[in-house]
This record gives sequence, C-alpha cells and structure tokens, in this order.
Amino acid sequence: MRILLAEDEKSLARALVTLLKKHHYEADAVYDGAEALAYLQTGHYDAAILDIMMPGMDGIEVLCRARESGVSIPILMLTAKSDVSDKVTGLDSGANDYMTKPFSAQELLARIRAMTRVSRGVDTNRLTMGNVALDLTTYELSTPMGSFRLTGKEFQMMEMLLSNQRRLIPTERFLEKIWGYDTDAEVHVVWVYISYLRKKLSSLGANVQIRVARNAGYSLEEIP
Repeated sequence: MRILLAEDEKSLARALVTLLKKHHYEADAVYDGAEALAYLQTGHYDAAILDIMMPGMDGIEVLCRARESGVSIPILMLTAKSDVSDKVTGLDSGANDYMTKPFSAQELLARIRAMTRVSRGVDTNRLTMGNVALDLTTYELSTPMGSFRLTGKEFQMMEMLLSNQRRLIPTERFLEKIWGYDTDAEVHVVWVYISYLRKKLSSLGANVQIRVARNAGYSLEEIP
C-alpha cells in the first residue's frame, strides 16, 4: 500500500516516512499544499496523510480540490489545532479521519488500518480467497497447512492480488503502487516477487494460484 504524506515540518515528515516503511507501507513525502495536490491527482496512492498548516495551500484546500477532482482515497488530516470546529470542517470537507498533534505512532498506524479497511470494504484484519488468508496486521500468509510472514513488498503484492481477485493487474500497476511511479526499478523485479509468492503458495498447499498473462500482468485465480 502506498501512502502520500504532506507535512511541511521536514523532521516530522522523515520520522513518519520511516515509521510507515517499518510497518510495510510505501510512503512518499511532500512539503507544501500545491505539491500534495499534484501528487494526489496522479492516482498512484492508496491513502494520504495531510497536515492542515502547509505553505502555499493549506490541507483543507488540498482536500477540497482533491475531492472535487475525483480523488476518492482515504485521507487522514493532521493538525496542531484541537478545536472541535476545525475537526468538523475537515470531516465535512471529505476527510476520513482527523488527528491532533502530538499523537502516538501506534494510534496513527491503527487509524490508517481502520480507514483503509473501510475503503476496501474489509470488515476484519484479513483478506481471504479459497483456503488462503492474509493477515493485514501481522503480514502472515496462511492456509490450514501453515503460514509465512511476508516481507514488505511480498505483502503489498499479495494484498493487491487478494483485493482484486480474478482481475488482471498490469505489471506496470505493481511498479507504480509498490515501487513508485518515478522508480528506476525494471519490470522484471515484479516477476521476481511474483515467483517468491508462487513458491510460498505452493508450499502451503494453497488452492489458489497466481496466473500470468504474458506481456499483460497477473491475476489470482482458484485452482480448478
């Protein structure tokens, strides 16, 4: 899952990006409102965290313009203000959640999990297909035969496949979502991680498999 962080306090932005990456998210940081809006409108993100007080364009304006342009991803607002009226303004403008600084790292991570579960229509911390389950909290891929704790990129790739069951996901989409749209990584790196996941699914006796559509992409299908 790729998250956009817009925070003009660079030391805090660096700390939050480190935190997110430690917990298997991909994260990009921007430092002003105009840049945040431009990045949001690329469509490469699954969620965003916007600070309200930013130079050029504040977070509320970014939020409003993003929603007006069709950006529908979950957005969490950050602010140093604790007034109820400010929270109401943010939520009424299209925010999914709101946090007041200072906040704990664990609460931030919990709120990200909660708002992204709702956006995917997921009621629990697990994605399933056939006899396969992916725990969104522990990053474990499991079947009744056992489990593996996935690495960050393996987890993100499996999450995409399970969230788009039986749908073809183009190779370029994996690159954009997991490595970033401006990545220097080449297409073959996607195949490397797909290969890792296929081996894990096979060793777990999964009754689903990752199918390859040559020069097109990958899909998760049930084994006949």
